[in-house]
Amino acid sequence: MFDRRLIQYFDWGLAAITAALIASGLSTLYSATRADQINPQNLIFYRQMIWYGIGLGVMIVSFLFSYRKVDHYAYGCYWLCILLLIAVLLFGRYVAGSRRWLILGPISIQPSEVMKLGIIILLSRYYSRIGTVHGLIFRDLVIPILLISIPCLLIVLQPDLGTAIMILLIAGSMTIFTGIEKKTLIYLLVFGAGACPVAWHFLKGYQKQRILTFLTSDSDPLGAGYHIIQSKIAIGSGQLFGKGFMKGTQNALSFLPEQHTDFIFSVLAEDWGFWGSVGVLLLLLLIVVWGLNIAHGCREPFGVLMAFGISTLIFWEVVINIGMVMGLMPVVGIPLPFISYGGSAVVLMMTSVGLLLNISMRRFMFE
Repeated sequence: MFDRRLIQYFDWGLAAITAALIASGLSTLYSATRADQINPQNLIFYRQMIWYGIGLGVMIVSFLFSYRKVDHYAYGCYWLCILLLIAVLLFGRYVAGSRRWLILGPISIQPSEVMKLGIIILLSRYYSRIGTVHGLIFRDLVIPILLISIPCLLIVLQPDLGTAIMILLIAGSMTIFTGIEKKTLIYLLVFGAGACPVAWHFLKGYQKQRILTFLTSDSDPLGAGYHIIQSKIAIGSGQLFGKGFMKGTQNALSFLPEQHTDFIFSVLAEDWGFWGSVGVLLLLLLIVVWGLNIAHGCREPFGVLMAFGISTLIFWEVVINIGMVMGLMPVVGIPLPFISYGGSAVVLMMTSVGLLLNISMRRFMFE
């Protein structure tokens, strides 16, 4: 039977922040795809609207049932995501040198995006069942390390280094939040530092070039450094108040590469300037803080960890994307949450918000 208290405790603040971010994302995408009046990409904008409609439906479903039921299906969700990642490698669409998309009838999905939420749910279940006083020791981390390594390896084989790094950042953040023994943490950091030279050896040529370009972007302005240089020009040309909606010259003249996906923040900064960019970043920061506050107010470990994991997902995607378009980090293909074009990314974010709403609405209930 439906509990009327859920309506009373519905988190209208989180819903309002999400609506503001969706409006910002759609207006920026419209500018990114329509500023070029000679060859406007209408289809991209309308597809994004459809994906937001699908995402809204999934979000509603995500908060209608108790989030505690997700706990029971954590391992099932994880292995389903693994099967999808394997299917991508076997049957996925090959685009621009990588296999990242799986065709399911009229739509295509990116299972690596779904895996981010799968890892959050899995680790929330695992860590919520470990009672530690002095922190996690290495024995406690063996199973999580194995479960995280499998999807990371499958994603790197696509190849998609950026998403694999995202999963490691989310998992690392949740592990540290749970609490880890100091000696174990030192061992892991030393091991990670030692593994970097080995990982460099296995990187693809273009991945190595992106890292080297990050260090010396001006050395090849017409080649590997082109993306970052044009992005910096667009961001800087917006100055304080921007050039106006759909009036960005870098965007309109097609100097900006991937202006509707990875580098959409550059379009936003050129159109609306410093203050407009700060406004959107504050909304993104606010949704992260809101998620952390939901985690703080939750009364049981699984909900706390899941809310924290979702908050870290949004936080790291924002940090990496903004750092990437400003030349502060290598280009790794991480979308800007709620702003960048992408069906799987949109549904992931809307589902994540739905789960945050779910936890917030049921903070007063015990089972």
